Amino acid sequence: MSVLRLAVAAFDGYVADALLDAGADPLRPLPDGSTPLLRAVASGHARVTVALLRHTADRITEEDRTALLACARHWYETGAEAGIRLATGATGPVACRRFVDDSGVHEYHVVSLGGVRVCDGHSAVLTRLEAEFGVRRSYDELIDRGLARADSDHADWWEAAAVLAERSDAEAWDAGLALRSDPDPLRRRFAADLVWHFLVVDRPAPSGERPWELRALDVLLPWATEETDPTVLASVLRGLNLVDDPRVEEVGLSLRTHPDPRIRVQVPSALNRTRYAYTHPEALDVLAALGRDADSRVRASVCEVLYEFEGRGPAVADILAGFLGENDQLVRIKAVSGLAEADDPHCVEGARLIGPVDRAEADGWLLDAAERYAQRHRG
Repeated sequence: MSVLRLAVAAFDGYVADALLDAGADPLRPLPDGSTPLLRAVASGHARVTVALLRHTADRITEEDRTALLACARHWYETGAEAGIRLATGATGPVACRRFVDDSGVHEYHVVSLGGVRVCDGHSAVLTRLEAEFGVRRSYDELIDRGLARADSDHADWWEAAAVLAERSDAEAWDAGLALRSDPDPLRRRFAADLVWHFLVVDRPAPSGERPWELRALDVLLPWATEETDPTVLASVLRGLNLVDDPRVEEVGLSLRTHPDPRIRVQVPSALNRTRYAYTHPEALDVLAALGRDADSRVRASVCEVLYEFEGRGPAVADILAGFLGENDQLVRIKAVSGLAEADDPHCVEGARLIGPVDRAEADGWLLDAAERYAQRHRG
């Protein structure tokens, strides 16, 4: 229990998951009368809260639900800085730093004072708890919660959009899409992110059709040609890249030389319609050009779509070989893996260029790709 408490305090979802799988009880009372789950709610970290909550589904009582919602709402209404002052009684300036959680997706600010730290994601925690406990907030309220953060990478924005999309109903769709023509690019970005979330949770019907895919395509294809704000356009393209339609390739090709690298980053995925072949005759030439892009994020996005590509050939191997000198070690690792799976001898020298790796943190299958190539050729 003391380790689970430390995992909550460290906002470490992976360690919390491991401890819970091993039998740690998120509802076991702690000496101060709280529980690990209640502490997770107060921590303002949505991922850790959900990890603990999912291990209590068959035991949580109405009293527990009331206490958790009251805690989440208190922190949400008070705010992280004022809340930590109330909780600690400490005075003086708070320390604040940006924090990306272990999912690599959700961002927070960590606020510290008097030896206590909390994340500023209490809106995300409240939104998720209410959804899990069947408290249905209006579409407008959830949209307002997301937009209040004015940061599309923040967990508050993420959870508001995710909970709306999980409802999978036409009213939630229409409420979000009403923002598409808003003059404020932040509100348009929320609409585009909401479409992406709808596609992520989309489940095939018995016929095999995905009910939201056609709706999304009808919205996103014209939007991609009309949108002028690069941040919004990048989100529109991210949604398009989840849709299986050949017209997405044409959108990607039209944006291959866009001046904003956030747009060029999305182009490789737009061209990647199948794992076995690039169907557009210009696709590999475009990927080769983007593989030499001045922006490292664009080059990394090319490597990402090619290293697992199953329809490998000399042209793909040549592009991957160009990533062996990248500063980003993970890009070098993936390039070596792709070359090894393509049976290209450049993977052997590439493996030497990877440098020291913490194997406890890295993907062993990726790291051993060059050795598998060597074993095949020794045999």
